[in-house]
Amino acid sequence: MGSVLNKKYPFELSGSPAKEALLAFVIVFLILFILQPFGSNEYDGNKLLFCLAFGLVTFVCSMAMDYFIAVPLQRRAKPWRIWHQALTVFVEILVIGLCNFLLACLVFKYPLEWHSCLEMLYWTITIGLVYACLSTTFSYQSYLRKQLDALLVKNMKEQEGIQVTIHDNRVRGNNLQIPLNDLLYIEAQKNNVVVYYLDNGRLGKKEILSTLASVLTDLQAFNNVFQCHRSFVVNVNNITSAKGNSNGYVLQLGGGLASVPVSRSFVPVLKSFIA
Repeated sequence: MGSVLNKKYPFELSGSPAKEALLAFVIVFLILFILQPFGSNEYDGNKLLFCLAFGLVTFVCSMAMDYFIAVPLQRRAKPWRIWHQALTVFVEILVIGLCNFLLACLVFKYPLEWHSCLEMLYWTITIGLVYACLSTTFSYQSYLRKQLDALLVKNMKEQEGIQVTIHDNRVRGNNLQIPLNDLLYIEAQKNNVVVYYLDNGRLGKKEILSTLASVLTDLQAFNNVFQCHRSFVVNVNNITSAKGNSNGYVLQLGGGLASVPVSRSFVPVLKSFIA
């Protein structure tokens, strides 16, 4: 657990606090307006203004925490680690819960009692953690897409015009020579490998007597070509999307021409390219 918490938090730290705060505002507003929890259904006044007030408090607290606490800490603590982010989010949720409790006391004329405050904090933390998980997942996927796009542009330009040769071990076999940027992936099939590549915008393939180990030897000079599964070698240059989680990914290649699995044991290798 300690090793996970000490890992570098893999997102861009700049981000947009205003967008995060606005999203929190919308979530709180919708929960109160639609579900009407915490006794809000008993409020006799304007329900719209009531929900907007709590959403506004959430927005202001989130903005204040981000600009005056989180952002300055992120600039000082380098690298920013997972435990830093978790603690910051937890404190932000507590502040939002406390401020919303004070607003609830003002609206409903409740006495300032500890058990009421703790109950409000309990529900705020519960809802806040769900929001934090969803927000983190969305941010992570967005970050991966940005990193992947930047990586592809960089690699494609650097390797334009480079030809690679994949050797056929048959006695009279014909070696396959293609532009590196056209290579999609290579799949092991029994005693052979099948090389998939771009052929005038279409999916081309050629079966060769070889092994993945031999192929990786042929392509060892190019670090964007890596083994992502015991049966697959993929060219990072042609990944157009990556979907999945820590248990494995599925890579879309060549604008949807093909898809390749990334097994769990190779996920860290994939992330080392784009995280």
